[in-house]
Amino acid sequence: MSEQTNTQSSNTIVTITDSAAAEISRLASEENEARLYLRLGVAAGGCSGMSYSMAFDTEKLDDDKELKINNIDVVISEKALSYLQGTVLDYKGGMLGGGFAFENPNAKRSCGCGTSFSC
Repeated sequence: MSEQTNTQSSNTIVTITDSAAAEISRLASEENEARLYLRLGVAAGGCSGMSYSMAFDTEKLDDDKELKINNIDVVISEKALSYLQGTVLDYKGGMLGGGFAFENPNAKRSCGCGTSFSC
C-alpha cells in the first residue's frame, strides 16, 4: 500500500492512498467540469454479492455525505456508508496494467478480481 501523507483517525470512512489520489486527480483533470466529485458506492451484484462503484459526478444528492479525503472531494450515499466504513482505496500501476483496489475490513469474502465482496 502507498504511504499516506494525510493523518486520519480510526473512524475515517474511507482512506485514499497517495497513489490513488494522484491517479484520481490525473483522471479528473481530463474532465471538462468546474466542480467534480468522486462518487464511491456499492451495488448489488458481482460474483460475491456486492460490487464497488466509483465514478465522477457533478452533483451532490440530498442523502450524500461529502468528504475531503487526500485533497479529493468525495461523496458517498448514506446507504453505502456502512459498507465502506474503514475501506482503503489504493491504485497500483504496472507494465501489465494496473487499477484501483478496494481493501475493505467489513468484507467477509472477496472475489479474485477485487471488485466484489460480501458482508
